[in-house]
Amino acid sequence: MDKLLAFKIFCLESYKAVHNLSGKAAIEIFCKYKVFDYIALCYDVLHSTGRLFIVGDIDGFIANRTA
Repeated sequence: MDKLLAFKIFCLESYKAVHNLSGKAAIEIFCKYKVFDYIALCYDVLHSTGRLFIVGDIDGFIANRTA
């Protein structure tokens, strides 16, 4: 498995766990707001941070897209 794919899965699973979501609900959010694209664009920065920072960053990204 390539590093980016593994990281996308890690981000999804982390987001799902922190927000107590089902896998389906988390995937729907990630697809609706194009979070996977964001993760790919910011991989170099995000992969060097911690799980809670990543989830917070994704929350901020989604909040900006819904504002």
